[in-house]
Amino acid sequence: MPKNIVLTLTGRDKIGIVDHVTSVIVKRDGNVEASRMTRLGGEFAMLMLVTVSDKEFANLDQDFQQLRGEGYNVTLLQTEEDSKKYAGWLPYEIEVTGADHEGIIHEISHHLATQSINIENMDTSSAPAPMSGTPLFTMKGVVLVPPHLNLHVLSDELEEIGDKLNVNVKVEMVK
Repeated sequence: MPKNIVLTLTGRDKIGIVDHVTSVIVKRDGNVEASRMTRLGGEFAMLMLVTVSDKEFANLDQDFQQLRGEGYNVTLLQTEEDSKKYAGWLPYEIEVTGADHEGIIHEISHHLATQSINIENMDTSSAPAPMSGTPLFTMKGVVLVPPHLNLHVLSDELEEIGDKLNVNVKVEMVK
């Protein structure tokens, strides 16, 4: 019976790290089902959903000892199947844009949490504006909303928070 594993790796960025990790997974007859990788502040971060057989799981963990010895933080977490947990919930895309400043992510995520809305994925970044160089913030993501919440009410509430934060907030149903 295959296990679903969430593999995380963080550490210094170096050429070949993705090759190294995926070769370990392939060596154990595993498969990468989904992944995200990025460089943040000069450090490399990897997040993967991996399937591997029960008998290879312990070996997989052992195979990452070399990377741990090189200073990488590697974790393997077996997932629990909860496909029914959000059955009937509605997916919405949220996009936030505006001048970057402290607290934007917290204010938006806090409101979502108080409404029992689950964040499925969220990407944020800050980059200089083309003409002025002012840092511009962008947040894009997908959330799962309980069926009893109204899209228009949610959108209005998030736009009100956006007004207080001086950012634009857009909420749309996932197509």
